[in-house]
Amino acid sequence: MRNIRRKFVGYLSPKTKKKAFFATALCLLSFCLMITSGNIKPTISVKGGEIKLPILMYHSVLDNAKRQGKYVILPETLKKDFEYIKQNGFTPITVADLIDYKNNKKELPEKPIMITFDDGYYNNYTYLYPLLKEYNFKAVLSVVGKYTDDYSRDGEVMNNNYSHATWKMLKEMQDSGLVELQSHSYYMHDWSYRKGILRKQGEDFAHYKELLTADILKMQERFKSKTGKEATAFTYPFGSVNKESREIVEGLGFQVTLGCEEGINVINKESSLKELKRYNRPGNLSTEQFFNKIL
Repeated sequence: MRNIRRKFVGYLSPKTKKKAFFATALCLLSFCLMITSGNIKPTISVKGGEIKLPILMYHSVLDNAKRQGKYVILPETLKKDFEYIKQNGFTPITVADLIDYKNNKKELPEKPIMITFDDGYYNNYTYLYPLLKEYNFKAVLSVVGKYTDDYSRDGEVMNNNYSHATWKMLKEMQDSGLVELQSHSYYMHDWSYRKGILRKQGEDFAHYKELLTADILKMQERFKSKTGKEATAFTYPFGSVNKESREIVEGLGFQVTLGCEEGINVINKESSLKELKRYNRPGNLSTEQFFNKIL
């Protein structure tokens, strides 16, 4: 084949070779101009381009195989997830990192991922927190204020199966720099009398707006008094959101909101950080099955 190639090239006249050289150079120049002009964009670019951000949604971690299910995983499964994240070069980020990126204060890592835990269970303190320290990972905990208040009372007996972390535990995790606390409402994480924070059928809008606003602001007050910081993100209970609730929540100044719709977030400096998609992490899938499904 090499001899045939040489023989073929040998038939080209010097003039033809010169034309071929300039044609090749012109093509290369055109390609470079297309890239710099933005006509060709890389899938992931750390600076200025689009970034793929998977967000993982966990809830409860229990050392009981019979309890694992849609919202419960085993501690060893969580550890395997963390090992997968580490081995595949992902860097866990927080809401603060996203806001700084949006405001041009910092860049995101090449392969960002966000680890979120909803509801603020006590078992997040007993099982998640030690793993975060072991791997030096960051996670976002969305807390329901009323449940935290209830289990922060003196003499309350803590149980991994149902208890919620106390304010003291939450502040300890926050102060470690590994846990970022965000709002999951004060007392509207309920499905029995309304769908999360949505307005009930026939409910007066003015009354509904006053009620929802008071709930969210009460949660902000609890955050401020117990941890020294207010939430910058609101995590919709059950992912329930509509035009009315969206306007109220965003009107209260939250820079980021988290939903429950599944999918990869593709973001850049101009992207909205509202109703970011998240993948629920069920306990009935292995680490390989889960990540192969979402990535």
